[in-house]
Amino acid sequence: MFGWIPGLSYLMSGAKTQGSKEKSQTMSTQNTDRQHPAVLLNFLSKVGLETFYPNKLTLRSLLEINKNSIHEEAVSSVKGIPWGFLRKLFKLNSECRSSTQLSDNDDNDVLDLETLDDPAEDSKVNPLDLIVALFLCADSFLQQELALKMSMCQFSVPLLLPHANNSQSTMMLWALRDIVKEWRPHDLSESRGFVEDNIIQADIPFYSFVRLKNCSLSKSQCLNHILSFGQYNKNMFIHRDMKGIAHERKIANGLVEVCWYLPSGTENLDIFPKPVAFANLRGDICESLAQFTFLFQVSNATFVFLDKVEEEEHKILTSFQDVTSKLFFVVNRKEGNVTEDMGSVERTQKELDLPKTSIKTKDPRVNVATFSDKLCTAIKKSLTDVRTTMTIENMLERAVELGLSVDERTSDDEKKAAQEIVKGIGVQCIQDYKNQQLPLQGVNWKRLSQLEMKECRLQEPGDLELEEYKSQLQVEKQQIKKELGKHKLSHAMKSFIDHLSTTDKDKRDFFLKWIHFQLNAHLQAAIQLPLNFRHKLTEQSDKEEKNMKEIAQLDQALLDSSLGLEHYMREMGLIYEVSLQSRDTADKISRLPGLAAEMLLDGYPLELLDGDASNIPERWVTDVLMELHRKVGEKSRLLVLTVLGVQSSGKSTLLNTMFGVQFPVSSGRCTRGAYMLFLRVSEDMQCQLNCDFIVLIDTEGLKSPHLAQLEDSYEHDNQLATFVIGLSDVTIINVSMENSTEMKDVLQIATHAFLRMKEIGKKPVCHFVHQNVGGVSAHAKTKADRKLFLDQLNEMTQIAAEMEKQPTIKAFTDVLDYDMEKNNSNIPGLWHGTPPMAPVNTGYSEAVARLKENLLKTVKRDKPYEVSKIPEFLEWIRSLWKAVKYENFIFSFRNTIAAHAYDNVCKEFNQWEWEFRKEILSWQTSAEWDILYGDNKSDLSHLNELVQSKQIQVAVKIADQDRIMKQKLQEYYKRKDRHVNLIEKFKTEFFNSISSLANEIRRSVDNKLDCALELRKSLKEVQDIQRNNRGMIEEQVMKLLSDCKHQTLTDEELEDEFEKMWAEVTVNVSGLKEQNIEASILKLLRKQFLNHNVNEELDKIGDLKDIVKDPFKVKKKHLKTHLPLMKDSLKRELQSFADSVIESCTRFVHDIAKSERDYNDSFIRELLEKVDESLKQWSKQCKPKFEFDLKLYMCGIASREFLHMHRKFLSVRDPKRQLEKYKPQYLSDFLDLYKQRDDCQRKANDFVRCCIKPAVEEYISRSLGIDIVDEILTSCHSAEYSSRSFFQYNIQKELLQKEDFGGFVKYICTYEIFVKDWIFHHILQNMSEDKTLCKLKNRNLEVIVNKITEAREQASKGEDGVLLPDNQESITKLIDNMRKYLIKDISISVEAENTSLFQIQSTCHPFTKSLSKSLGELKEQLQDQFFNCEDITETLNKLPIKPQDELFKRMFGCGQQCPFCKVPCEAGGKEHEKHHAAVHRPQGLGRYRDVDTKKLVPTLCTTSVHSKDKFKNADTKWEYHPYKKYTKYYPDWLIPPDSTIEASDYWKYVLVQYNERFAQKYKGKPADVPEAWRRITKEQALKGLKDAFNIK
Repeated sequence: MFGWIPGLSYLMSGAKTQGSKEKSQTMSTQNTDRQHPAVLLNFLSKVGLETFYPNKLTLRSLLEINKNSIHEEAVSSVKGIPWGFLRKLFKLNSECRSSTQLSDNDDNDVLDLETLDDPAEDSKVNPLDLIVALFLCADSFLQQELALKMSMCQFSVPLLLPHANNSQSTMMLWALRDIVKEWRPHDLSESRGFVEDNIIQADIPFYSFVRLKNCSLSKSQCLNHILSFGQYNKNMFIHRDMKGIAHERKIANGLVEVCWYLPSGTENLDIFPKPVAFANLRGDICESLAQFTFLFQVSNATFVFLDKVEEEEHKILTSFQDVTSKLFFVVNRKEGNVTEDMGSVERTQKELDLPKTSIKTKDPRVNVATFSDKLCTAIKKSLTDVRTTMTIENMLERAVELGLSVDERTSDDEKKAAQEIVKGIGVQCIQDYKNQQLPLQGVNWKRLSQLEMKECRLQEPGDLELEEYKSQLQVEKQQIKKELGKHKLSHAMKSFIDHLSTTDKDKRDFFLKWIHFQLNAHLQAAIQLPLNFRHKLTEQSDKEEKNMKEIAQLDQALLDSSLGLEHYMREMGLIYEVSLQSRDTADKISRLPGLAAEMLLDGYPLELLDGDASNIPERWVTDVLMELHRKVGEKSRLLVLTVLGVQSSGKSTLLNTMFGVQFPVSSGRCTRGAYMLFLRVSEDMQCQLNCDFIVLIDTEGLKSPHLAQLEDSYEHDNQLATFVIGLSDVTIINVSMENSTEMKDVLQIATHAFLRMKEIGKKPVCHFVHQNVGGVSAHAKTKADRKLFLDQLNEMTQIAAEMEKQPTIKAFTDVLDYDMEKNNSNIPGLWHGTPPMAPVNTGYSEAVARLKENLLKTVKRDKPYEVSKIPEFLEWIRSLWKAVKYENFIFSFRNTIAAHAYDNVCKEFNQWEWEFRKEILSWQTSAEWDILYGDNKSDLSHLNELVQSKQIQVAVKIADQDRIMKQKLQEYYKRKDRHVNLIEKFKTEFFNSISSLANEIRRSVDNKLDCALELRKSLKEVQDIQRNNRGMIEEQVMKLLSDCKHQTLTDEELEDEFEKMWAEVTVNVSGLKEQNIEASILKLLRKQFLNHNVNEELDKIGDLKDIVKDPFKVKKKHLKTHLPLMKDSLKRELQSFADSVIESCTRFVHDIAKSERDYNDSFIRELLEKVDESLKQWSKQCKPKFEFDLKLYMCGIASREFLHMHRKFLSVRDPKRQLEKYKPQYLSDFLDLYKQRDDCQRKANDFVRCCIKPAVEEYISRSLGIDIVDEILTSCHSAEYSSRSFFQYNIQKELLQKEDFGGFVKYICTYEIFVKDWIFHHILQNMSEDKTLCKLKNRNLEVIVNKITEAREQASKGEDGVLLPDNQESITKLIDNMRKYLIKDISISVEAENTSLFQIQSTCHPFTKSLSKSLGELKEQLQDQFFNCEDITETLNKLPIKPQDELFKRMFGCGQQCPFCKVPCEAGGKEHEKHHAAVHRPQGLGRYRDVDTKKLVPTLCTTSVHSKDKFKNADTKWEYHPYKKYTKYYPDWLIPPDSTIEASDYWKYVLVQYNERFAQKYKGKPADVPEAWRRITKEQALKGLKDAFNIK
């Protein structure tokens, strides 16, 4: 009875082979229920595989990263045995077959006889049974993988797989089809050629070994001896004397295994001169007759092992025909009386007519090894007689005839489809086939890549302007894309895509495998000839030029003849890329990324970098990975691991062994580039490893001998290494010491790449693997080697640092966290012996397993930063690939993730800075209040002490805030969710900026306190005068009252008398003394130029204000240069600079003059510091005379404005004017006293008007500036001030929308003034919306009125809580109490109080009531006043803390502008090492002109600095200097290339729109702009702006 295994085999019994496939499948299904004998199910249940039967165990499930990937636990139960076996097998550990039983703790061998039937036997599993069970449970693709791994370990593999000991077997043709072997037969030894072939398609002699049931000699052991050379015995076949194999087989009888002997081409090492296949049938032939019959029919010879021949066996053997040359008897003659046994053998021999040479008898005195030599000799002799051989593939028909099922017959349709696709290869050469069937990856695709490289390097512009050249490259690229878009789907690609698009995953997988097999079959011959010829040439070559040229040609031929599945997948990606270009998004094409994403999830690699064209199909890779991102529910955290090393140093093998995957390792495969493969991480490990997938990146070898002759080889290696190291979280450098020169080159490339990563903020885990280092003492012996290795790394680092202009980096440990002990691993050689017959070294697989475990433990332990999800990974792909195409990687690298990370920390930093400033400003306001009003002790020494104590207090407070802000920054950098690792290099800059901020605030506060002290002194003088004047007036009022009291006078008469008195008393009241501001300014100027001979010039000055009657003019005596032509140009530039400095400083002076303050010397000091700061960039080009004249001019402007401000200050506080202010009140007092009227309410109103109202207004004004800043930073406009880059975006967007040429000029030429005006206008706008300013004032009004009301209520009671007595004296007590309670909030002027309450006639209680009413009226009055206030500008200008100044400090930054295009720096903080901006401009906008033509330069500086162009200006002393080396003169500017060609569309559009007007403004000629720029629309300009600033 023959059975059928669902999903694995296909029933083809002899009589039914002609039936239809459908009929056979139906019949098989009906028999399924009878194919599950108890013995099989019991065994599967015992080892825990019952749920996977049949064929439900997948390769994908085994590749998943789980807890055993980090720490492999010992097998503790029988059900764990299969998984332990598989883990070891996938690591290519040849000891895996020995792990099929649990450890036995009973060492008492005496008990063995008594425990034969012991339940402990249940803990043992025969390895053959396990292998059969696993193959029955594995799906078709896992079966292939199992067979491949077993073959690599030099294990025999199943050829016929039994189904639980019955005669039904499956021929494992499909399972063996993936095994490709290399060997060198002796007839190729001279030529050093070799054969590489699929093992089932190779013509190899086939020998079978079977036994009769009575045989006591182990044929498997004999076979192992035959296949072993020297003393080492290879256990290719499992035999009973192996460890743990003694117990009985349960399900493996009927299994036929096969293995191959493959010669190495060395006669004294090889056992056989050519390859030989050996098949081994398990069990006796009677139980497996179909298998025996099959083996006999397909074998060149069959060896039957026996002790004697029984009747049934005799019948079977004699039923075969034509056995004379094909059948050998191997007789194990036992000791004692064996006549009968030998008689049965002789009888069968005679009947079969076997020659005596076909009978090999083992004497009991001869050991197995010696006897095996005898068998080996017989096989060698037989080989000489072999005329015909049958490939395993051709055994298919025999198997079908004998009723054996064949595992691959279910995929016939996919096989035919694959054959149809590749059929053209046999008719035409591979290159022609590729041109016809895969046209998109031809010359045009490579040309496109070259154009992109040219676009970055700009090395061949010829006579064209750079921007015109770039535009031409763009046009050519578009034409190529258009040409690519014209290609129709080739027949091969249409069929390929159709078959991939099937919803049946199994069919798709079969199809892809068949494509792979068919290509391999066709490519063997195509590649073999050039490859062998190349080997021969290389060996003969002594680097002769002729031979080297031929080698290069052969290398190119190898590349051209390379064709694999990856080429079809690449074509599919390009079809998608091109279809998007032509907007042909047919359903089938648009579904391709989803299809590729499914394949990635199924374990297929995706080409990341096309090495043939050195290009990335960016859209394709992006959409495939984004589809995958969606398919996994956006759970796509990636841990990326890469292996780099010399070509053929075993990197792919290392990855394959480490993770059980199958990157191609065959020779002759010359596909260049990088591939990525996704491995799922099990749910239990996702949290620990902080990732959902491990992505393996396999690259071509560096320093490949196949590619070394190609002209771009070295640069290609550098690009590749930088690219993949940049993408990786873990990088393994595979160090193979066979070729130290090549290894040094690889270390140089890798070290250079790591240095580049450090500079852009990436620090991958790096591990060096030293291959072919074995021995127990290897670690100790190689300690000196490791030290030498570190010295080499340090040397390479210094070279790389010099190339990248990073002089501070001296050692490899400056680049990476490197530990000489932890970051090096020694791995013994891969093969245990001489290939091709050597198995994988167990030490190799164990060392690789330890390496994997250590790497994953490191990742698990350290989790240094947030790993990328797919969108971030894609951004890294884009930015890294763009940067490696430029000559200078570090200066060219731009990354959106890093930009966002930097922007985020800048936003936080700005917020912390405002919190710092706000805290100190609030304290400063309070301190100024204390100095001005808080202490009535007025002697000078006390005030000085007060100010000094305040300065000590603020120093402590600033230190606290400095510490708090640094702590916040430290905490921020500890976060793992903001990609802070990418901005690690800016950390020190931010810390320095905090220290700088603290120093700046300290200077500012000290300055403000000194000003407050000076103001207090001047106020004291004013108050003394006012007090004297008040006393005099009040005395005269009372005298007049006394004189008039006895008369009856009308109101008019009384007023006349009062007027006469007032005129007489005030006639001699003098004004305040005016300061000599001009003298003070000249004194400060003289002090600053102490070391210069300027006294004479200063003495000649008459009126300082006269200096500014005429505009400032730059004179030739101001300049250092002596070149007449350059002098004119420099004079023009210096005049422009002087005008901008004067405009900026004048604005500074005006801003001070607008405030209601008195003059202070600190204003001039600040002004001179501001001029000094501006002069820094011009100090080399101008003489000290220029500095002196410019400062003198600015002092003239300051003298005029500050004098006006000073006079205004004195005018407000003029004694006579102050008296006049109170005149109506004194008149009212006089009249009321004369008429003895109730003055209670009027006095309360006067008190509130004169004392409370000014104090309330001052209180509101004092905190309003901070409130306005807070309002703006928390309102809907807050984003505009969140970071400097976003601030720039908003300004430029507004300029574009307004289309205001004047605005553009002001923004470019007087940036500081523009920003101040923009912020001021923005505040006005913000405060006008919804009466925001009114609301803020009312909020503060509410607070202070409530405090005053509360103070009045408290003040109306004495210390005992009882109301004050109702008398006049209590009014004074009431006011004093209120003053005490409100001392921290407002100042109630004593002079104003005495004036307003002069001769009050009311008592305390009525006055208190009236006061309450007046306060209510004051609140309403102020609310109305705030609501109707139109002049927000005046309010802002009079505030002690100006919100426009605070926002300016926040947004302006360092204020530096690009030396070429004048774009402002957007870097965070003020202490950054490098200035940078998101988008630069055409240099003509920054006043750059062509020296000869006077035309504005249209070239972007981001273009120029990566070209061969040169520039000259005052900084270069008018000598031409290469743009590439601009850092010589501008070391603190970083000018990377534009992120995209469209990023600068904004400024291109602006130049085109206003070309003529800019030329007129700059006194030059219009720029010659490329025609492409004229086609840029306003919408495109705005989109370019958004892209440049990463605005979504």
